[in-house]
Amino acid sequence: MPIWVDADACPVPIREILCRAAERWQIQTTFIANHAINLPPSPFIHRRQVPQGFDVADNEIVDQLRSGDLVITQDIPLAAEAIEKGADVFNPRGQAFTKENIRQRLAMRNFMEEMRNAGQVTGGPPPFSKQDRKEFADKLDRWLQRNHKR
Repeated sequence: MPIWVDADACPVPIREILCRAAERWQIQTTFIANHAINLPPSPFIHRRQVPQGFDVADNEIVDQLRSGDLVITQDIPLAAEAIEKGADVFNPRGQAFTKENIRQRLAMRNFMEEMRNAGQVTGGPPPFSKQDRKEFADKLDRWLQRNHKR
């Protein structure tokens, strides 16, 4: 039951929370990115740098994960693939992607992408906040309590 992190867009405070949890719970946590990231040395924390390219990190995560693993990502198509393989998925703000909500999230993502391409929408998500950090930490802690050593 390892944790897989789409590290290309993972906020630093979330990386820090994940590293502390990996040590405390002694759970294998792998950060996959197409650039170098700083992580503390630990037998439970791993980094895998993949080549630049469209969905290279996402594909690596999907190839490696197994049912029951946890995936941390903001990427909705990656979340959909991970859910299909039986993983639990949530984003760095602590929001869960589930079988029940992933289709609607994909549809909204595609709609917003079309609007941006048409020049109709120029804003993005709100800035990452302390509340987001807390929501993520709480969600991770609940997941670890439910799933550790199952």
